[in-house]
Amino acid sequence: MKLGEQSGWRIDRHVPVALVLTIILQTGAALMWSGAAAERLTALELRSARNDEVVERTARLDEQAKAMRASLTRIEAKLDQVIAER
Repeated sequence: MKLGEQSGWRIDRHVPVALVLTIILQTGAALMWSGAAAERLTALELRSARNDEVVERTARLDEQAKAMRASLTRIEAKLDQVIAER
């Protein structure tokens, strides 16, 4: 290396326009892709929240059905008892 030369990286003023355009287009495409991914994630979160509500409703209906079966069993037992007394 000669005296007065600098070593390391340096920026050249002769950067091709095609390189600048390519970097700009890639950056734009990456931003569009990340925006689309965020939108899909939001849609999946909303769908998941709706599914949670459905699961909760189903659990409540299941408990109500169990209570109705128990009531029906008691009613049938009372009817059987009344019929047996006759």
